[in-house]
Amino acid sequence: MNQLLGVARFTFHAGAVEEFKRLSAKCIQIVREQDTGTTRYEIYLNADESEAIVIEEYVDSSAFFDHLTHIGPELMAAISATGTLTGEVLGNPSPELREQLEHAPVRTFVPFQSLTTGCE
Repeated sequence: MNQLLGVARFTFHAGAVEEFKRLSAKCIQIVREQDTGTTRYEIYLNADESEAIVIEEYVDSSAFFDHLTHIGPELMAAISATGTLTGEVLGNPSPELREQLEHAPVRTFVPFQSLTTGCE
């Protein structure tokens, strides 16, 4: 399994949700226009808009790195500054990606069991 699923969790700083919305719209535009290996990119807000979850799916670690390149360090820093960020990466990241994630607020989980039914 080379696909990666990323789950980023934001708890916003006071007054920062509007900035997050503005910056996340830029992220969506970049994904739509530049990413070729991003298969899913969804942003969810809780009811009072104090937290968000971003779901990201990539065909492989290379696509994850491409996405980070397209987003760029300035936009990544700006959106990260809107709150406290934690996350998970699910899948088998490359050794290079594992190394990059070692000091990030992200935990990595490798596949154990899976069932895809196609039910909707």
